[in-house]
Amino acid sequence: MMQSLSVTLMLAGIVWLVPGLALAADAAAPLDLTRHWVGYVSLAIFVLAYGLVILEEFTQLRKAKPVMLAAGIIWGLIAFVYLQQGEAEATAQAVRHNLLDFAEVFLFLLVAMTYISVLDERNVFQALRSWLLSRGFSYRQLFWLTGLLAFVISPLADNLTTALLLGAIVVAIGVDSPRFLAIACVNLVVATNAGGVFSPFGDYTSLMLWQKDLVELTNFPRLLLPALANFLVPALIMSFAVPRDAPRPLASQVSPRRGAKRILLLFALTMVTAVVFDNVLYLPAAVGMMTGLAYLKVFAYYLKRTGEQTRFRDSSAEDLIPFDIFRKLARAEWDTLLFFYGVVLCVGGLGFMGYLALVMAVTQDLMGPTTANILVGILSGVVDNIPVMFAVLNMMPEMSEGQWLLVTLTVGVGGSLLSIGSAAGVSLMGQARGVYTFFSHLRWTPVIALGYAASILVHLYLNAGII
Repeated sequence: MMQSLSVTLMLAGIVWLVPGLALAADAAAPLDLTRHWVGYVSLAIFVLAYGLVILEEFTQLRKAKPVMLAAGIIWGLIAFVYLQQGEAEATAQAVRHNLLDFAEVFLFLLVAMTYISVLDERNVFQALRSWLLSRGFSYRQLFWLTGLLAFVISPLADNLTTALLLGAIVVAIGVDSPRFLAIACVNLVVATNAGGVFSPFGDYTSLMLWQKDLVELTNFPRLLLPALANFLVPALIMSFAVPRDAPRPLASQVSPRRGAKRILLLFALTMVTAVVFDNVLYLPAAVGMMTGLAYLKVFAYYLKRTGEQTRFRDSSAEDLIPFDIFRKLARAEWDTLLFFYGVVLCVGGLGFMGYLALVMAVTQDLMGPTTANILVGILSGVVDNIPVMFAVLNMMPEMSEGQWLLVTLTVGVGGSLLSIGSAAGVSLMGQARGVYTFFSHLRWTPVIALGYAASILVHLYLNAGII
């Protein structure tokens, strides 16, 4: 179930993570390489790698390969230029900073993927599927149920965790209906990204603005109705394409295996620990997640000591073996984790050369704040909302709180325009591999764009007094 959470430039939905991808690099980068041949070559390499990521379903080339290669070439070119200027240490410091960013993404994802793997092995998602099917819900009802749950949960948890949990449920439900599965995944991406914008804890970009006192905590609920419009407009249209029939009822009920409920509680405790570490103790959220992994490992030790067994399938057979948490760690999608390595370093390299700051400067100088913030949101659907937001904060344009709320909204929901525009989309491309793809999402992009426009119009109307 936990296949390649792959694809491109959206380490950004990953809540609490990557707090300095572009900015710290820019702070140490006196050289502007945006008009240098190295800059042009790096952009071309990045676009080529991006294209190969998009075409994975046709080329069968795993997404990690092109972005890892692109990251190495981009930073090698940067180092070559800085070495000629006698400033090699600046490049080394920037790369170390990017590696630290990757470490946070890596550890966060590793823990989340391990929990999902263990819950899957404990039959949690199959049991939930069995319960839902026994209630006679149709595919259309399940489409709305999972979408609304995603919208409600993502303000409390991050959009990646919400997508992982509900994605596993949708995959279990849609095993016999690829048509339902593909469109339900699109709905989950839109719902999780929309739900994350009206809470400072739902998306890292919202958290950044709150921590910098650019948006008051009490003003985030002003984005609730715009976010709801962003979710409901495409959901209403897409619902007509959802199959009208119901999933086949199971011949027998499936029950969770021993320890499943306690593991669910430990997962919830892990998320609480990550929030506390980040927002109360000002430590990286990844440290909280790793603490949560320790909760799971201790409980796994208890299961093993009390004789619990698990099914282990090798290339030839399936055997019962003692419960071993390290086998669950091994099931993490390593291609995905290496993909994020390439993403972090590619985007960090382009930010180090000054491209993100250049784009922000052009939009802010040539257009008014409203138009600029709308375009920034569209950009976040292609690149990554975290470095985009950092570039905005680095410029710190003079804007009203209503405009800061607008950029929070557009950057948060803009990632729904493409499947690779947010961590939610990336995670679901891995879970529903071969069914939910870049192109299956792209066919609904015009409808999602209607929701994007609707959310902006609702915000401009309801919050006109502070814009």
